[in-house]
Amino acid sequence: MATFQLQRTAPLSPDEAWRRLTTWPRHGEAVPLTRTTVTTPPPTGEGTRIVARTGLGPLSFDDPMDVTVWRPPRDGSPGFCRLEKRGRVVTGWAEIEVRPGPGGRARVVWREDIGVRFLPSAFEAVLARAGRRVFGRAVNRLLRQA
Repeated sequence: MATFQLQRTAPLSPDEAWRRLTTWPRHGEAVPLTRTTVTTPPPTGEGTRIVARTGLGPLSFDDPMDVTVWRPPRDGSPGFCRLEKRGRVVTGWAEIEVRPGPGGRARVVWREDIGVRFLPSAFEAVLARAGRRVFGRAVNRLLRQA
């Protein structure tokens, strides 16, 4: 498993940063070659199932995830979401934390522990660097675009 963490400060309220990061279909717009769908009825909460389909044509795979913790930010307390990856190809978890930051801005921490089945452990460092880069760009896009 490859573990990485991203931190961002955005000129948004914690509620708005949370909304932008947890509107799941937007992730498909922010991650290249990916389409994201929610397969359970709204609203999002514990038990929500999200499927990210990544790739081109026959070289695609599904990355199903379940929301296992869902605590939106409230009254100055941080928001926290945990996703468990349940796929045949991609495994692991992701956590999103949004808290008040300096100057009324939102402070975002994204942690991920990602595994790719059949990928030798010698490639974990490369996978962590690639994950940090891909998800770093995605988080930047999600926070920038209303």
